[in-house]
Amino acid sequence: MANVGLQFQASAGDSDPQSRPLLLLGQLHHLHRVPWSHVRGKLQPRVTEELWQAALSTLNPNPTDSCPLYLNYATVAALPCRVSRHNSPSAAHFITRLVRTCLPPGAHRCIVMVCEQPEVFASACALARAFPLFTHRSGASRRLEKKTVTVEFFLVGQDNGPVEVSTLQCLANATDGVRLAARIVDTPCNEMNTDTFLEEINKVGKELGIIPTIIRDEELKTRGFGGIYGVGKAALHPPALAVLSHTPDGATQTIAWVGKGIVYDTGGLSIKGKTTMPGMKRDCGGAAAVLGAFRAAIKQGFKDNLHAVFCLAENSVGPNATRPDDIHLLYSGNFKGAHASVPGNPVPERGSLPCPRTVEINNTDAEGRLVLADGVSYACKDLGADIILDMATLTGAQGIATGKYHAAVLTNSAEWEAACVKAGRKCGDLVHPLVYCPELHFSEFTSAVADMKNSVADRDNSPSSCAGLFIASHIGFDWPGVWVHLDIAAPVHAGERATGFGVALLLALFGRASEDPLLNLVSPLGCEVDVEEGDLGRDSKRRRLV
Repeated sequence: MANVGLQFQASAGDSDPQSRPLLLLGQLHHLHRVPWSHVRGKLQPRVTEELWQAALSTLNPNPTDSCPLYLNYATVAALPCRVSRHNSPSAAHFITRLVRTCLPPGAHRCIVMVCEQPEVFASACALARAFPLFTHRSGASRRLEKKTVTVEFFLVGQDNGPVEVSTLQCLANATDGVRLAARIVDTPCNEMNTDTFLEEINKVGKELGIIPTIIRDEELKTRGFGGIYGVGKAALHPPALAVLSHTPDGATQTIAWVGKGIVYDTGGLSIKGKTTMPGMKRDCGGAAAVLGAFRAAIKQGFKDNLHAVFCLAENSVGPNATRPDDIHLLYSGNFKGAHASVPGNPVPERGSLPCPRTVEINNTDAEGRLVLADGVSYACKDLGADIILDMATLTGAQGIATGKYHAAVLTNSAEWEAACVKAGRKCGDLVHPLVYCPELHFSEFTSAVADMKNSVADRDNSPSSCAGLFIASHIGFDWPGVWVHLDIAAPVHAGERATGFGVALLLALFGRASEDPLLNLVSPLGCEVDVEEGDLGRDSKRRRLV
């Protein structure tokens, strides 16, 4: 799959399935609406209309089903007819599974995706997850032939005309972002270290005409980024804060996406065991998703100021490693007049934020929150962001709280919580809320000798929520902007493969800030969303993307 090129076309054209194998995929009632005249040229002379109809009549998806039409050269597969309210109507996860198991082999293949227009974006991103880019298998390296998979959408229901060229371009950029993020996450740390990750950032910056801001190694310490520096200072490749900034004319708000980029997490001196350390190359999944989504968003005409902030470090073991009991001064401590953040403090003047400065380390394996605390503080102080979203593979507890498929969202805005859930259903990157209650949970970080500790006192008290609150405290719980935290620890991978999770979610959530009509369509912001009572009543201008 690693050398596969994915192409989206309005029409894939006709071809004998023996020379171009074919997979037809969709919900059963949608497949029944595909006229024989549309698929005839892709199936004949191997498959007759009678055989096509007979195959459809045998399908009984529970939740999925498939039927070979001609040996292993042509297959029709059915998605679930219904999904629950916490799933995506596109059945995105089943799309990925069916493509992996049912797509016939071959150098040049075709997928006809049958769906309604609102499911096009999620379906395309799900297809992309089936074709990972990274591999070091010897056989794959010897195969020089470039393979292609051509994808054609056949739309049913309302707005069932041919897919527009602009939509095809959006799908190409979005799926390129998904596959880029997955490739970075799949690549082991002996190749994807902080230096290599910076090369990926520079490559995207060059493509977009943006020069990154990079702060590295001892400069991090000098400028007060004690979180990033403290986590990464023991590694061979030094830690870094990198920023890609898009500042178009006419922008009305400033958005910052902050990604956790721990290229490998040994746990530090609080070292992980032999069964929990494998797979920790994936701890850069948040930063990888931010990079893939930023590239796609700018290519699709993002209208507002958008900053991608990458907090890069390897949490390694060595003579210079952070010890439990060490105290670090984080970037939040560089605010004049900063004081301990307690819910209920009066809102300060901008530039004088209520947030912790010093952190006592009681668990070096709780490192992601330290680098993100520096990242969100930088986004607030230096970038002047109105909306800060951090994305991270933050806690193993996330998989217990919201499961393998749903990322966890924690935010100071009920409107944005609802928007994240709706965006997840529209794009296939599913999301479910965590409890946001700092007045009950933040006391878990109480320290006798510093402003706070970095890990909770009681691991049975909503640890994923508490981990997110640690990050929020470094911009202040009374900060008047929007803060959104997305913990993607479990959905960032499926088995031993990365999923590119988060790219589609960011593009959908912020689609209203794009000029692209497809992203506008999948974005819930600017539309009515359910807001629970007790919302914080923040300035609506900062809370809406319209």
